Amino acid sequence: MKNTFSTIARFNYSSEAEIIKGRLETEGVKVFLKDNITIDTDPLVSNAIGGIKLNVLAEDEAKAKEILNSIIKYSVDGDGNLVTCPSCHGKHVSLYSTISDFKSFFSFLIGFISGTLPLTARYKYLCDDCDTSFKIK
Repeated sequence: MKNTFSTIARFNYSSEAEIIKGRLETEGVKVFLKDNITIDTDPLVSNAIGGIKLNVLAEDEAKAKEILNSIIKYSVDGDGNLVTCPSCHGKHVSLYSTISDFKSFFSFLIGFISGTLPLTARYKYLCDDCDTSFKIK
């Protein structure tokens, strides 16, 4: 019997792939990562080679996809509850970073010039349902 693999997900970073791999393996799904060592040695080639491929046996593909779909991909607050949109009360909210004031722009500029991380960053949430941008106190 030939064991054929099916690619069910792609990741830019090996840390993301390893977390999902661990979750699938705890559910009894055999997982094989492809191109993870290449990307670990040179992360800039991730987009060029299509990222890290998460492969499973073809017979486990449906189970693996079901597990992947059960993992919540949206933002949670400090208590682990899903963040809700104040406008439409939707739960499809993503966190993103923005440069909106002089202090954060100046920090970004200094970090960019010196090659270090920015000293401050502003974060906002964006509702995927109604495109509302908001902050949480």
